[in-house]
Amino acid sequence: MVLARDVTLVNELGLHARSAAQIARIAKAARGGVWVLRAGEKADAASVMDILTLACGKGATLTLAVDDPQDAPILDALAGLVESGFKE
Repeated sequence: MVLARDVTLVNELGLHARSAAQIARIAKAARGGVWVLRAGEKADAASVMDILTLACGKGATLTLAVDDPQDAPILDALAGLVESGFKE
């Protein structure tokens, strides 16, 4: 992981299927790997099922990370999405 950013889930429903799908959609545009980490667990951000295994509720702190520095805009987009509460 080359670049990473910590974010906190602010939306009432936490990380659920709809929000995980939004993350995966953005992550699939990356050149390298994109990851969601929580409490020592690592999920592939391009996989909705992988993200859901993290079982994150409101207030959980996540680390978003990318393997390729050219994916910095992807990291920014993901952080903005989470910080906006997935626009819910």
